[in-house]
Amino acid sequence: MEESFKDMSKKHVFIVGCKGIPTRYGGFETFVDKLTEYRRSDEIQYHVARIVNDSDFNEDNREYEYNGAHCFDIRQRVSGPGKAIFYDIDAIRFSLEYIKKYNIKDPIIYVLACRIGPFIGRLKREIHKLGGRLYVNPDGHEWKRAKWSAPIRRYWKSSEKLMVKNADLLICDSQGIEAYIQQEYKKYAPKTTFIAYGAETSASLLQDDEPKVKEWFEKFDIKAKNYWLIVARFVPENNFETILREFVKSKTPKDLVVITDYNSSFYEELKKKTGFHKDARIKFVGTVYDQQLLKKIRENAYGYLHGHSVGGTNPSLLEALGRTDLNLLYDVSFNREVAEWGAKYWTHEYGLLARTLELADVMTEEEIIALGDKAKERIDKYYRWEYIRDKYEELFLK
Repeated sequence: MEESFKDMSKKHVFIVGCKGIPTRYGGFETFVDKLTEYRRSDEIQYHVARIVNDSDFNEDNREYEYNGAHCFDIRQRVSGPGKAIFYDIDAIRFSLEYIKKYNIKDPIIYVLACRIGPFIGRLKREIHKLGGRLYVNPDGHEWKRAKWSAPIRRYWKSSEKLMVKNADLLICDSQGIEAYIQQEYKKYAPKTTFIAYGAETSASLLQDDEPKVKEWFEKFDIKAKNYWLIVARFVPENNFETILREFVKSKTPKDLVVITDYNSSFYEELKKKTGFHKDARIKFVGTVYDQQLLKKIRENAYGYLHGHSVGGTNPSLLEALGRTDLNLLYDVSFNREVAEWGAKYWTHEYGLLARTLELADVMTEEEIIALGDKAKERIDKYYRWEYIRDKYEELFLK
């Protein structure tokens, strides 16, 4: 297997920062999975790091192939917030050793997210010493996320600054993030480019009457085209409090189906603040990792509620625009940049989302289809994986 991965005629790209492929869930993981799956150029060889628990790590069997990519396992050294920092550093060090071992020319180290700023200066010097370049995807405003304590948020902001300062190129998946990088860190004259995240608009391979589809809908007593859907991480910055408060306030007869891992103190906190657990329409159904089933659930939704307020181009928003006709989005620049006129918008204003839900209930089928057509046009033109792949391959090869 290894012989094909060290072909010196190829451009070698080492991707660090996702949890690994094949993916079950997650934005960066899906991105890397699709970038390798849709690869068209034979001139590129991808190398992808994967983090594994200490008990599952096998030194003698740490490398494998997936989607034509050379993948390698990195042992998880610690738990908690520092886990990803050590993982990124160890993955870069493994990549550098691999580059030296096989005398790879002009490699690219592509780091996803800005976790290792305090350590990146030294690592960059090692990368440059081997003739390589450091590319960074700055992700969204991680330092704004409420789940982090104040000291960790300060670390994230400082780390972001150092990653921007040291990157040879920053690849932003949102024009809003690119503008923020250019303005916030203009003293470093950062070199940036914009390549969005991707999405698929193909229909689910599953039929409505297939057993796994029927079983899922029957299990939660959910009926097609009679529910609003949320698929999101269960964190405060995704505006769950506003959505639940407004849904309880609304008179919509439809259910609210929430696909998320909700086992946290935040769930109990929202019970006290909104009383959503007393509303039989609201159904927390856990996670769905089967991508074809998830597509079918999106297709059968009456509409989608998107509350993300932090970050760039959000994967779940692209998937919603590609599969669900009626989308109600939190009104923030990142979401408007993606959907434009292919969605309706709401804010924290008391009563606004409740009224928007009630108005959406009486939209005609023609109005909903027209809105969905605009959304799908946005995805087809700017966010298809084939389009994103071409942009990346052009960048890596030039």
